[in-house]
Amino acid sequence: MAKIGMVSLGCPKNTVDTEWALGDLKQEGHELTPNAEEADFIIINTCGFIDSAKQESIEAILDMARYKEEGTCIKLVVTGCLSERYSEELLKEIPEIDHLLGVHQYPQLKEIFSGLDPATQNQKRNLVGQPQQSYVATPKRELTTPQYSAYLKLGEGCSNKCAFCIIPRMRGPFSSRPIDSILDEARVLAEGGVRELNLVSQDTTMYGIDLRMKKGLTLLLEELVHVETVQWLRLFYCYPTFIDDSLIDCIARQDKICNYVDVPLQHTQDEMLKAMKRQEREAGVRKMIANLRERIPGVALRTTFITGFPGETEDHFRHMADFVEEMRFDHVGVFAYSDEEGTTAFDFPNKIPTEVAQQRRDELLKIQNSIAQENNDQKIGQILPVLVEGLDKEDDFLFTGRLASQGPGGIDGQVILEECDAPIGEIIPVRITGSADYDLIGKPA
Repeated sequence: MAKIGMVSLGCPKNTVDTEWALGDLKQEGHELTPNAEEADFIIINTCGFIDSAKQESIEAILDMARYKEEGTCIKLVVTGCLSERYSEELLKEIPEIDHLLGVHQYPQLKEIFSGLDPATQNQKRNLVGQPQQSYVATPKRELTTPQYSAYLKLGEGCSNKCAFCIIPRMRGPFSSRPIDSILDEARVLAEGGVRELNLVSQDTTMYGIDLRMKKGLTLLLEELVHVETVQWLRLFYCYPTFIDDSLIDCIARQDKICNYVDVPLQHTQDEMLKAMKRQEREAGVRKMIANLRERIPGVALRTTFITGFPGETEDHFRHMADFVEEMRFDHVGVFAYSDEEGTTAFDFPNKIPTEVAQQRRDELLKIQNSIAQENNDQKIGQILPVLVEGLDKEDDFLFTGRLASQGPGGIDGQVILEECDAPIGEIIPVRITGSADYDLIGKPA
């Protein structure tokens, strides 16, 4: 069997696809290697969402292509969103690519790498148009995240029609995974040592609708809380439209579900929301936020915004900036609008200059930075549960960890732990003693 290396780019949903693929290939008997120079096959799982992600993916492909000359690479395979979106262009511009697969062909990787003479097997280059396949019976995943934390993907695709987003065209309408499949995977992950499950999909709150399940996400959560040894369940990508009373009550009632809701708003001004083809409006968003905060005391709210969408005036932007000042979100991500071919907004008039969009992004982030520091200062003196993650990357004498109100991957800051010798992956009580920008400082209590 062969040695296989893989580069995974993009969002957590791509991470799950990568881990499923690696698990599938490992079960076939292949050896996985982190060293590109010794890999017989190299796979790049790409992102094609916005310009910066596309550029990162192309650079990764070109970087890995050199190992066909400098290493032992026999085949270079590109998968994921970028190949789904630009298959012909990639094959023309980067002849080193041996095979292209889209977002629905990951199970075909083992077919590409089968055979006694891998250099002569499966010669067709463009497999993006092949019949769709999926991991119905999910293979045991090969985690690329720390052993104690994993993403759990609830579905594929998206049925929303946001004007700025290409995802529905690349990945199709939202399709929920069967609930038994999700629960089985959660149990396997828990048996492997996972203590934190982060629930993701393109629209997590839409889970179950296509399966004709009433309150599908709530039903799933009520089952997941019974998975033994899992201590934290966290919700990402919850669209405002489907955050209803049953979901809020479930979060408030179940101790295992973190008081943390990631709800991408994208804008706050009604004219902009309408232009973006978002379902919600400002009044509904305000009501939702008030409801969450009233019924889940101390809930941490994460959101994202887009600056510089076509037609955004200075007044529109000021409305959003004032909204952020008022609402005092715990965590905010801001993206300057990226004009993507194939989206509805690509043909919109009144485009905003890139430098204006970026300036507005920076201003919004500056506002949020001040809010985050003030929010962190309010935690000083409190004793809070912290998930221990390991040694600090910049100081071998310090550990780092995360609160239940901080998502994985550094997106929400961390807790810098002094005088800590707790095992990695354990959740311990910590007294917060200080703050530094988006991070907190603490000692085991």
